[in-house]
Amino acid sequence: MALALFLHVISAVVWVGGMFFAVAALRPASAHLPPAERMTVWEGTLARFFRWALLALVLLLLTGFAMIGKFYGSMAATPLHIHLMMGLGILMMLLFGHVFFAPFRRLRLAVAAVDPDSALRNLNQIRVFVTINLFLGIATIFVATAGRFGVFA
Repeated sequence: MALALFLHVISAVVWVGGMFFAVAALRPASAHLPPAERMTVWEGTLARFFRWALLALVLLLLTGFAMIGKFYGSMAATPLHIHLMMGLGILMMLLFGHVFFAPFRRLRLAVAAVDPDSALRNLNQIRVFVTINLFLGIATIFVATAGRFGVFA
């Protein structure tokens, strides 16, 4: 189970850390670029990040359910903070799915068509959802760590 816990934690670090990087570092650093260049940088960066995030999502689900089975035996015996962590994580995964299949798909089409106006609109939608997901990710980390010490008991 040590490997499952390691993979679970490193997956959360990759996903939430990638969102933090996008919001706190890439966005301000790319703001000075002309729209066409900015969109190309963002599209390429997000394409790479989303591959890692998708792997992280799969590992989070697999390792999370494996650890629930091993440590608690069933969902009914699982503590409240684990349910909260799972609920927030699933909400984050749904938001990720929306971003990936809607505004990111449109961003890729806009970049390929050299349509900076459409690309900027879709990038702004992605920014909003990624920022929301970042705060949900931070809340999830709080629930996962503080819950272990009875904060939600």
